[in-house]
Amino acid sequence: MSEAEDPDITIIKARKLKELQKIAAIQEKLKSRNQKDTMPKTNREIVSVYLYDRGDEVLALAETQFPIQTRAIVDKIAEIIRLGEINQKISGGELLALFRSVGINIRLNTSIRVEDHGKLVSFSDKLKYENEDSSAKA
Repeated sequence: MSEAEDPDITIIKARKLKELQKIAAIQEKLKSRNQKDTMPKTNREIVSVYLYDRGDEVLALAETQFPIQTRAIVDKIAEIIRLGEINQKISGGELLALFRSVGINIRLNTSIRVEDHGKLVSFSDKLKYENEDSSAKA
C-alpha cells in the first residue's frame, strides 16, 4: 500500500465508525424505551389484556359495586396469568360467572332489543307502540 491510500482509508474507516456509533446510539435509545414499556404492569392491566366480549364492562361494574372483593379477585387472576395457567382470553360472560360463583352478584344494565321495520328498538317501546296502534284502530 502506498502512503496516498492510507489517509483515504483512514477517512473511510472514520466515517464507517461514526455511522456505526449513530446506529448503536439509536439501538440503545430503543432498548431503553422498550425497557420502560415492559415495566411491571398493575394486576388490573394484566387482566384487562385478557378480557374480550364486554369483559372490561363487567370488570368496571364489579369495581364500582364491590371494589375490595374485585381487587382481590383481579389480583388472583393476574397471579394465575403470570404463572401461565391461563393462556386464553376471558369473555365477559365467563368473568360474570366467576364473580357469581364466589358469591358476588354484579348488577348489569340489560336491555332487550327487537327489530322493528329494520331498526332495533327496545322491547318496552315495541310493546308501547303496538298498544298505541291497537288503541287507535279501536
